[in-house]
Amino acid sequence: MKRFLQALPLSLSVTNLLAQHSTPYDAAQAKAAADAAAAGTAAGAGCLACGGGLIVLIIGSIVLSIALLVWVARDAKNRGMDNSVMWMIVVFFTSFLGLIIYIFSRPQGELVPCPTCKNKRLKVSAKCPHCGNP
Repeated sequence: MKRFLQALPLSLSVTNLLAQHSTPYDAAQAKAAADAAAAGTAAGAGCLACGGGLIVLIIGSIVLSIALLVWVARDAKNRGMDNSVMWMIVVFFTSFLGLIIYIFSRPQGELVPCPTCKNKRLKVSAKCPHCGNP
């Protein structure tokens, strides 16, 4: 059994070398197989480029959604709205349509810095929504 295991790698190598002896007919088949493999590789690269573009599009839309949510939350807080979380949920599920609805329904006015805490607040508000000082 030991001799068989010792001779096994050598016999596999010799068998592999003998099996790769090519004839003219095998060369034509090999060329056709290589051409098919090259065509498959090109098609795969095209599919990868399309899929890569799709991945970039998905990641971009997720980043844009997060940026919209952060902006809506900050703007609602600066304007003294108590329901900023509700507006974040509306914008999350409806995207740009929810953003347009939020812009038209939020309190209108100029945002100015609070003299006490330096955060933005509505100019016409009686007190700052961040620190509570007038």
